[in-house]
Amino acid sequence: MQYPTRPLACGMALLALAGCGGSDNDNDNGNGNSAAATPRQTLAITAQQDFTPGVSYGQVGAYEQISGTLKGEVDPKDPKNAIIQDLDLAPVNDRGMVEYSADFVMLKPKDMSRANGVLRYDAPNRGNILTMLAPDRVPGDAVYLERGYVVLYSAWQGDVPKSSPARLTLQVPTAKNKDGTAITGPYATELVINAATPVTTLPNGVFNGSMIPYAPASLDNTQPGYALVRRINEADAREPIPASQWKFADCTAAGGANPFPGTADPTKICLDGGFDPKYIYELSYIARDPKVMGVGLAALRDTVSFFRTKTADATGTANPVAGRITNTIGQGTSQSGNAMKTFLHLGFNQALDGGKVFDGIFAHVAARQTNINTRFAVPGGGGNVRTDHRAFGQTAPRGLSPDYVDAVAGRTGGVMKRCNDTGSCPKFFLGLSGTEFWQLQGSPVLTDALGTRDLAQPSNARVYYYGSTQHGGKSQAINWNPSAAVYPAGSNIDFADTFRALFIDMEDWVVRNVAPPDSEVPKLADGTLVRPSQVVFPVMKGLTWPVGGTPRAIPEFQYRALFNSYSLLDFGPLYRPEDESGIPTIVPPNVLGKDYAILVPQVDASTGLSRSGIKAVDVQAPLGTSLEFNYVATPGITDLLSLSGSYIPFHKTEAARIAAGDSRPSLESLYGNQAAYVERVTAAANDLVKKRFLLPADAQRRIQAAVANPVLP
Repeated sequence: MQYPTRPLACGMALLALAGCGGSDNDNDNGNGNSAAATPRQTLAITAQQDFTPGVSYGQVGAYEQISGTLKGEVDPKDPKNAIIQDLDLAPVNDRGMVEYSADFVMLKPKDMSRANGVLRYDAPNRGNILTMLAPDRVPGDAVYLERGYVVLYSAWQGDVPKSSPARLTLQVPTAKNKDGTAITGPYATELVINAATPVTTLPNGVFNGSMIPYAPASLDNTQPGYALVRRINEADAREPIPASQWKFADCTAAGGANPFPGTADPTKICLDGGFDPKYIYELSYIARDPKVMGVGLAALRDTVSFFRTKTADATGTANPVAGRITNTIGQGTSQSGNAMKTFLHLGFNQALDGGKVFDGIFAHVAARQTNINTRFAVPGGGGNVRTDHRAFGQTAPRGLSPDYVDAVAGRTGGVMKRCNDTGSCPKFFLGLSGTEFWQLQGSPVLTDALGTRDLAQPSNARVYYYGSTQHGGKSQAINWNPSAAVYPAGSNIDFADTFRALFIDMEDWVVRNVAPPDSEVPKLADGTLVRPSQVVFPVMKGLTWPVGGTPRAIPEFQYRALFNSYSLLDFGPLYRPEDESGIPTIVPPNVLGKDYAILVPQVDASTGLSRSGIKAVDVQAPLGTSLEFNYVATPGITDLLSLSGSYIPFHKTEAARIAAGDSRPSLESLYGNQAAYVERVTAAANDLVKKRFLLPADAQRRIQAAVANPVLP
């Protein structure tokens, strides 16, 4: 199938920029402000090189990679910035502006006359690039370059350290009191320990551990607001650890000759007797010097707007894609997908000139929002049962509709309320893996807060559930460490090719107004979305898996109905939960005893695979059961295994299945022989292409892989 390349509406030259929405100068921000009040942007290109030298991407030809920084200003008096927490306490320059500096990387056709006019923004995940520039980039992703996209990566998170040259960082200001003194306030973080150690580094945690920590206001941990507690399971009572037994200190050194209490250090915690990995430790202290993290949302807004509409920066440095961008599509994956939802929810898709920043947004495997606009914000936090369960990121609305009603919190207004009010809503895709339902509280986007009825989504939105998948998609290999996971960890169900097809569907919707496929989600109405206690799995037993080269019996599957609950939280009167913004004064928060309904996808009683959602090739032509969750194997710990799924293969022969007592079909009974398996794969791939959930090139790859990897004689 040939995909059309969008013609450039403004011709080949840079002469008619006004007609393209561009500008020959930056003397007006659309608010009637004078040049003196208009935020300035300064572009610095630090590197320019061929991307994949010698490779030509279809008719578009060669690509180049540009790296640099975009320094900008945020006007604290502009109403479009009013929601940014502590912006009024940030230092300003002599123009009265708050400054930022964002790293960026851009991929663009060397011959921009061959570009298709679409700028794709990929939000970094904790500063890391996940797509075309990633070391493990997927070959099929070349489709975006073959279509002529300009691809932009630009930093939005202000606490990312420059720990490697490839990491994209954002410099944002630190808030100060009006008299110039340091701002202090309560802060809490969970210390997740993987192995016994006498010391751990702040901020710690599975997801936020490599970020820049907030320093304690004092190293005296006997002061009010300082505490270290521990518990084994999330719901267990907190056990206080006396202040005399822990310190802000480093008690490690060469040769190990630095015992407790060690050497004072604001970035480390030392515990007398050491940390035990069976516990969750929770540290509270009074922190100082909060970053104005919400500036990152304005930086993203204005960076994309610059490349979309400006001819040059404030000093005359040319925009390398000036006049060639007619549409913009933003996407983020996991944490950065949550950030894109937050960007939309807080009103930042309205550009300073009143137009849209993004015509389309794709939030991929992104169930929640991101905590970026509170005092002492933690944008890199997670939300698992044993990690950041009560942390920020849990209070903003999950429902998309402007008139969404939250009966648990007693609030109205969904993710799209602000953009609806300003006419700046984009086309919107939300993609959910199975993990989002079990571990990341995904179902409230589909039902009312009490879980009694299905929600109707806005006309500009689609929600797609990738059936039977885990958060990270298909595993490169299924691994099993029986001491850590009850079942082999991973998944053989791919959603990367589904995402590619959906992204092209988004392009069609944005550029050509071709409506995408309808939402594909589990529903209460047809029994495919149910309470966890109502899920019914088949019998799965009698199989082995190699562990260290030696076959080991996989335990018979025992369903435990574990899921991550979602409670109403109280961070204090200065916190605005509906916006995930403000100043938290109760940290950790109070749990108010009101829970949102969490529902999960029902499975097929024969295969254990999901009955709903987009059914990838390996769901329609399965070799085993990919579960959307796994269980922690550590004795005494009752929990789901982080963001991992599990895989339990089918028995190969019918005789083996019957002998084991496994109720699922065998490969022999499903397919009979290899030719029939390839035929089933081919039919599934063609069906997905017809439904616009798989690109033809990806379908051919799946069919070729089935031929090349026999599963039966």
